[in-house]
Amino acid sequence: MNCRKSYLLILLVAAAFTGKAQSNIWPLVTKEMKPWTRWWWMGSAVDEKNIARALEQYHEVGFGGVEITPIYGAKGFENKYIPFLSSQWLQMLKFSVDGANARGMGVDMNLGTGWPFGGPQITSDFAATKMIVQRYSLNGKEKLAEKIVVKEVKQADAKLQALRAIAPNGTSIDLMPFIAADGTLNWTPNVESVDIIAFFEGKTRQKVKRSAPGGEGYTLDHLDKKSVDVYLDRFDKAFSGNQPGVRSFFNDSYEVYGANWTPLFFQEFKKIKGYNLEDYLAELTDKNVQNDKVARVKSDYREVMSELLQRNFLDEFTGFSHKYRALSRNQAHGSPGNLIDLYAATDIAECETFGSSFFPVPGLRRDSSDIRNVDPDPMMFKFATSATNTHGKKYTSSETFTWLTDHFKTSLSQAKPEVEQLFLSGVNHVFYHGTTYSPEEAGYPGWLFYASVNFVPNNSFWPHLKGLNEYITRVQSVLQSTKADHEILMYWPIYDVWNNPKGLDMALKVHNVDNWLHPTAFYKQSLILSDKGYSFDFATDKIIGNSKVIAGNISTSSHANPYKVLLIPESSLMSEVTLENILGLARNGASIIFQSLPKDVPGLANLEERRAKFNQLINTLDFKSEGGLKRYRIGNGEIILSQDFGTALSAIKINREELVDKGLRFTRRVNDNDTFYYVVNHSANNVNEFVKLKAKGNQVILMDPQNGEIGEADVDAGSVRIQIKSGQAFILKISKEKSDIKKWNYLGREMQSTTIEKNWNLSFANGGPELPANRKSVTLKSWTAFGDEKANKFSGSGLYETTFNFNPKSSYEYILDLGKVAESAKVWVNGIEVGIVWSIPFEVRVGKYLKKGKNTLKIEVNNLMANRIRDLDQKGVNWRNYHEINFVNIDYKAFNAKDWKLMPSGLLGPVVLRAYQQD
Repeated sequence: MNCRKSYLLILLVAAAFTGKAQSNIWPLVTKEMKPWTRWWWMGSAVDEKNIARALEQYHEVGFGGVEITPIYGAKGFENKYIPFLSSQWLQMLKFSVDGANARGMGVDMNLGTGWPFGGPQITSDFAATKMIVQRYSLNGKEKLAEKIVVKEVKQADAKLQALRAIAPNGTSIDLMPFIAADGTLNWTPNVESVDIIAFFEGKTRQKVKRSAPGGEGYTLDHLDKKSVDVYLDRFDKAFSGNQPGVRSFFNDSYEVYGANWTPLFFQEFKKIKGYNLEDYLAELTDKNVQNDKVARVKSDYREVMSELLQRNFLDEFTGFSHKYRALSRNQAHGSPGNLIDLYAATDIAECETFGSSFFPVPGLRRDSSDIRNVDPDPMMFKFATSATNTHGKKYTSSETFTWLTDHFKTSLSQAKPEVEQLFLSGVNHVFYHGTTYSPEEAGYPGWLFYASVNFVPNNSFWPHLKGLNEYITRVQSVLQSTKADHEILMYWPIYDVWNNPKGLDMALKVHNVDNWLHPTAFYKQSLILSDKGYSFDFATDKIIGNSKVIAGNISTSSHANPYKVLLIPESSLMSEVTLENILGLARNGASIIFQSLPKDVPGLANLEERRAKFNQLINTLDFKSEGGLKRYRIGNGEIILSQDFGTALSAIKINREELVDKGLRFTRRVNDNDTFYYVVNHSANNVNEFVKLKAKGNQVILMDPQNGEIGEADVDAGSVRIQIKSGQAFILKISKEKSDIKKWNYLGREMQSTTIEKNWNLSFANGGPELPANRKSVTLKSWTAFGDEKANKFSGSGLYETTFNFNPKSSYEYILDLGKVAESAKVWVNGIEVGIVWSIPFEVRVGKYLKKGKNTLKIEVNNLMANRIRDLDQKGVNWRNYHEINFVNIDYKAFNAKDWKLMPSGLLGPVVLRAYQQD
């Protein structure tokens, strides 16, 4: 397709989103602005016919791209498995890339199979490494009787890296010169007794989880550059210098278990920290020693792990991606390191949702059986979005909807607030989790992945998925065309997290935020700021060190919007380097607010020298009481000491957004000329009033991402009228220049309502296992209440049709309220398609479609897959038959739906036509 045709296509797509010619309001759509999906290749048993068929289906419902991740295969199809990176596999990749590009889509590629990275090229020498510690006791003037050899099974190749005797006074004696090749220790102590610590470099023996054929093997040592180079070399050889044509290479969340070492760690530690870690083996390895020195040694150890992970893995991964003209995309969570810096080490930082959240939106279903032990936490998402925003990068992506509910029970309406929570946190590039490639011959329900919502064509909500996809596209078109407009930087005190005498490596996971995140003042202050209506990003020591002050604002990157203030929540430890950088920012004109002053430096390296420098800097802070605050003027800026951030922010005229007082949530974005508010109502109440916004302009335009409608908002004395029901979202565009645009059609007082409750004809289509019999003159209720076994088993579409006489008034606007819908609908009025009604509130404006006299109403309602799967399991049909994990439920137990209760299905109503005055 030539450039002109491609541009015209984009214009047509943009116009389609608005339903009118005002395409200058919504940004022109690119493939990235549409949602993408993880595309599981089971056994890589793919072929060109089914790839083309699948891509066309994905394109039709509005996906912008796919991320290919090969995994374990389906049983019975072994003869169709294609080994990862074989010439045939690469041909299927090329066919997919070409097919996607022809449809205006993109392709990302997982740079591995399953997770984490590893494979047949990773021999034991390059595999994930762990410490093996053995202890011995020895009395004075005795020789150790036993040989010092590794005792752990399957660790025969473990290498002794350090051997130390610890005297009663704590003195450490290096015994490596006295150990023979066979493990005999030729040494006797000259004190009464000693403890001996033998430190071995062993292997975790972890293998790639859910690996695909050709991807089996050990997990690599992510901390070791040589191991990473060996891993990447396989791809260099496979690609043979050719560009694979993918947009980005992807690395999944860091799930490398027990990998707390690397062969060169002692040497790297000495380079970075300046002292020998071998001298502190007792502090590093003794689980019973809980004191300040232990915490400091372990803090240094954890900091070095973080640096090695970034330098030897993520920097290499990004460099490899750029060599093939691709971006790098990475999930840092779960890593034993500084998550924000690790997210920032690649081109696209990716967070993930896992489980479901509670939203008080009336009618939003959340079954108790679907609730995980940890809810998705928006503050966790901000670690990734902060890395993006502070570095001025374009995208933050998300693995979205993982285990949102148990299989086959997720509705599109449940997906909406979960993805909105991501948008509010700054995510702007959604990846569904996920879509499984399934050949036509696999039948129903097709191949399915064990932990996802299963956004697949066999899912009965598929005909309505375009509604959700277009909503996401409209929102992302704005979020990707703008930059975050956050006035606050919030320092993350990582050293307080690392300064823990317990454990060794410290993996900061989504699933253990109760341990490392929730108890902290940093987290609690973040929640308070968010609830009060402040916008902020998180900053690390490295981000602060790279920041400059420009016109009194803090610039973290030339590509990022500057910040007005740096907040330091209560913390015990801070590097003297960071403290000096903070004072430097203030001296150059920045505003800094400490909740309390830090007390000491972290770590053990050069402790007294660094502590002296730290105390010297702290002692320069000569605070004076001014207006109820303690303030220290320094250079062109100032430092404020205040337990209450809100009071201090008000003192320097940084105001909050008051719309949060109405129960609304927002994220604010800017481009060169305009400010955009993405506003969501996750409260239980409707909002219909004027709200004050911080951003000012000459015109406010309301943009409805649910349907693409736009209009000029009412403004009164700088406040904007927002009319937003529970469960809805809007985008507000505050423009410096006025556009010629119609006024937004606000709904006034409800004048009358007409319930359409009788004489519905119901027919069934697009589902199975069998189509229930058509029914005439039915009242609205679940089709599982008919006493019809075929209807009980059916998953698909129910088509409701009726006629009614009506006399619409031109001065009224009419809302068709569908009541309760199980689970999504498409509406036609008088033969004209009105739209997909897929989320709460299940209503749509229909005034322009109504006519005087007889009107026809047609509503297609699709239920979920659950009832049909229940029937399959009751019949004992073996539809789940995979290698590896096979298929599990949300509690990771064998899946079986035979005891499920029938899920309500169809149009439950009541269907009401409501007339409103037009304000």
